Amino acid sequence: MSEHQHILTSFDRDLEAIQAMIMKMGGLVEQAIIDAATSLERRDEELAEQVRKNDRAIDELEERINEECARLLALRAPAASDLRTVLTVMKISANLERIGDYAKNLGKRTSVLVQMQPIDGASGAIRRMAIVVEDMLKNALDAYVTRDAELAAAVRVRDHEVDQMYNALFREFLTFMMEDPRNITACMHLHFIAKNIERMGDHVTSIVEQVIYLSTGEMPDDERNKGDNTSYAGKKD
Repeated sequence: MSEHQHILTSFDRDLEAIQAMIMKMGGLVEQAIIDAATSLERRDEELAEQVRKNDRAIDELEERINEECARLLALRAPAASDLRTVLTVMKISANLERIGDYAKNLGKRTSVLVQMQPIDGASGAIRRMAIVVEDMLKNALDAYVTRDAELAAAVRVRDHEVDQMYNALFREFLTFMMEDPRNITACMHLHFIAKNIERMGDHVTSIVEQVIYLSTGEMPDDERNKGDNTSYAGKKD
């Protein structure tokens, strides 16, 4: 059989079904990011609540993907390259689930923030940061489908842009808190929202690193320089 001929095996059909679930999950997560940021900007409690409710569907998809991957490994005994694909799928779904959790957290904090005096320009800046992360995720999923290591590498570089946006917001929130102590509570919530979006970018980066591994057989060998240089950034997940 030539390199360009391919018989659709039971393994291939099962894997295609799992990959369709990954893309569905990715679409739900993309929507959650945008809806969470929009609910903050519009002070829309109903939309924030919908983001929290919709997270259940994301969690359920991750569970189904893990179950199907486990069944595939047990029944099909995949060869090395196929095994790599299955393991990559499981890691991608785990990262998507974590991004969904961060979007849900945004929704929770939005419900608190709408009761407080808004901080000038903060919600718009956070939404711009979320749009960058959502676009990164869209490209990451495209790179996965097409096994495009170059596109994946380009997404990986963009995480530095997200880190810079986070650092700028962090400094801005500190200024607001120092100028008026009444801003402290709202700015702390906004800071954690910005930090959650920065962490989303890290999980998108983990996805594209898996895509690079899947496409080339090797993980990226250069250490990505994190641009988060704030003083209390918290531990990595």
